[in-house]
Amino acid sequence: MEKLDRRPDGFVFTGWHMLVIMLLFFGTIITVNLVMAWNASRTWSGLVVQNTYVASQQFNGKVAAARALAASGMEGELTIEGGKVAYRLVDAQGMPVVADEVSARFKRPVDERADFTLSLSPAADGLFTGERQIAPGQWIVDISAGHEGGPVFHQTIRTVVGGDGT
Repeated sequence: MEKLDRRPDGFVFTGWHMLVIMLLFFGTIITVNLVMAWNASRTWSGLVVQNTYVASQQFNGKVAAARALAASGMEGELTIEGGKVAYRLVDAQGMPVVADEVSARFKRPVDERADFTLSLSPAADGLFTGERQIAPGQWIVDISAGHEGGPVFHQTIRTVVGGDGT
């Protein structure tokens, strides 16, 4: 009589092997996604603009306005020392620019909780000052100058404030 129990020699791939492969494959993908989502939620506010559709519609106008301001030749210089913020604004010839309203919006590059706006008062021709202790670290300072209700100049400066507020 012949034996009916024939088993192949060597390795046999079974359903259990396939289950282990699938669990390892999808487990790796899920684990990586969870780690990346956890890191993203802890390190970036995710807020760039309030409404992306509206921002996209305004983009070309903002670019045109920025080019016009850049072509004007105006320059601004920001100084932060010991709780005093100074901003000097001059035109292309180095003459002081007249402005009756200057504000500096200090923003952290990653987190919006420490953001604040500082109004700068005229101190001399083309010089605007304000007082506030600025926490150490990186800041993006968005400065807007206006005269009689219209925009005069806009500048964004990325700066680092030292441990002593300078």
